[in-house]
Amino acid sequence: MIGKGKRGPEVVEAMKTHGAVYFGAIGGCGALLGKCIKKAEVVAYDDLGAEAIRRLEVEDFPAIVIIDSEGNNLYESGRANYLTQIK
Repeated sequence: MIGKGKRGPEVVEAMKTHGAVYFGAIGGCGALLGKCIKKAEVVAYDDLGAEAIRRLEVEDFPAIVIIDSEGNNLYESGRANYLTQIK
């Protein structure tokens, strides 16, 4: 998955079960990111148009792993690390 916001606990559990990864991308630069997509294939919910689920083939895609397939969450660990640094 690619997004720019938090995922709920149910989604994180599903990611762990199915070996998924959540990438974070910088919001507002969709045109730039679109240049990195070499192939896109709708795999589910074609009727949702832009919100359909797609399998992407990308090259030099500037994204960060936010939640890995084990449930490690950069939104949580990054915040916790920051809070320990400012005390």
